[in-house]
Amino acid sequence: MLDKKLIEDVLYTVVRNGGDFAEVFVENRFSTKMEMKDGKLENVASSKEFGVGIRGFLNTKAVYAYTNDVSPENLIAVAERVGQALGEIKLEELTLNFEKVDVKDRHPVYLYPQDVAKSEKVDVMKRAYYSAKNFSDLISQVIVNFWDYDQKILVANTEGVFVEDRRIRTRLMVQAVAEKDGEMERGFYGPGAGMGFEFFDRIDVEEAGRRAARVAVRMVKAEPAPAGKMPVIISNEFGGVIFHEAVGHALEATSVAKGASVFAGKLGEKVAAECVSAVDDATIPNAWGSTNVDDEGTPTQRTVLIENGILKGYLIDKLGERRMGMKSTGSGRRQNYKFAPTSRMSNTFILRGEYYPEEIIAATEYGLYAKSMGGGSVNPATGEFNFAVNEGYLIEKGKITKPVKGATLIGKGYEIIQKIDMVGNDLERGQGMCGSFSGSVPADVGQPTIRVSEIIVGGRNK
Repeated sequence: MLDKKLIEDVLYTVVRNGGDFAEVFVENRFSTKMEMKDGKLENVASSKEFGVGIRGFLNTKAVYAYTNDVSPENLIAVAERVGQALGEIKLEELTLNFEKVDVKDRHPVYLYPQDVAKSEKVDVMKRAYYSAKNFSDLISQVIVNFWDYDQKILVANTEGVFVEDRRIRTRLMVQAVAEKDGEMERGFYGPGAGMGFEFFDRIDVEEAGRRAARVAVRMVKAEPAPAGKMPVIISNEFGGVIFHEAVGHALEATSVAKGASVFAGKLGEKVAAECVSAVDDATIPNAWGSTNVDDEGTPTQRTVLIENGILKGYLIDKLGERRMGMKSTGSGRRQNYKFAPTSRMSNTFILRGEYYPEEIIAATEYGLYAKSMGGGSVNPATGEFNFAVNEGYLIEKGKITKPVKGATLIGKGYEIIQKIDMVGNDLERGQGMCGSFSGSVPADVGQPTIRVSEIIVGGRNK
């Protein structure tokens, strides 16, 4: 991707001008995005990104610059500015012993994006579109998005790291709109994986369309949700977005190292109910948020965050490593070369428990069943969150009775995980894009069905 001698020169240039550490990140990415509305292909965009990010540290001070002009003269000039911005320490002597690591690829790909005709990708979109559109006469609009990309990276630094990785990702997203009596409701489903076009041999494309449509149709017929404090059962798969947002971000070094997290300084303490264990695992083969190495060249791993209610670990990048005096967990991630990496989640989920989902529902006299979660807002410093329930149902006398709409879940993440009193055995993960300081990155969220003994539900009082 870049000549090894040039990379060495760039690294030398940074530390000769200032700082005590330098890193080069090279990215070459090819991506395709397509959108279909009302059965017609409206937008098709193929793009190529190639660029270099150069970063330097001086103790816990960091400077980052990027460029898509990869001429030797420009890269050396950028490296000089990075070093000069750091200043103070200038390493006149530096011995680099690069040992290129051949990364073990846990994520085999069989059909690369560039080897598949756009017509084949459009056929997949059409299958999803028609299955959603034909689900019910109430479906007024269907939007299908297709996205795949092939990303090659190279990371080298003054600690001797020199590693390359290749990431292939493919995703299908279906949004259906249902209309009834002047009201509209939306349903969404967006499966994805760290694999090529063979992904569509692994999933039921038609069912993906029907799933989005089913939510929209049920919710447009639903009654307004009741409001108040009540037990809430949150379904598996994308239900894990609450843990991801309200707890996971507060376990990232980005906030922990600054003391801007409710979990800072609490390693070894009980922070959740004993039935709660959670991990972040970037090593799951072909998972949406998995990589072989992170964007700092550190091998990824399975990190235990919470075990039987006890806080066991944080998600740490190289800068967090310096700030916290703790080893990197391979959690440095970035959207692309234009962003400096920071600590981020990959595939983050609550582990399987002992109950069948039917047992959890039967044990609940009255409450809300949140089948599908939507967007929300979170304050990582306080853990306060507000999440929309895209698909909700009332639970009465241990049975799911009727659909309800307009519900929101309101609370604090560190309080909610202490109120989980039943964890199911039906662990599943869902796919999404996670935004933070280093841009938007693919991430899996997940959990089994869980019951929270009490949450404030925003809705409409009877």
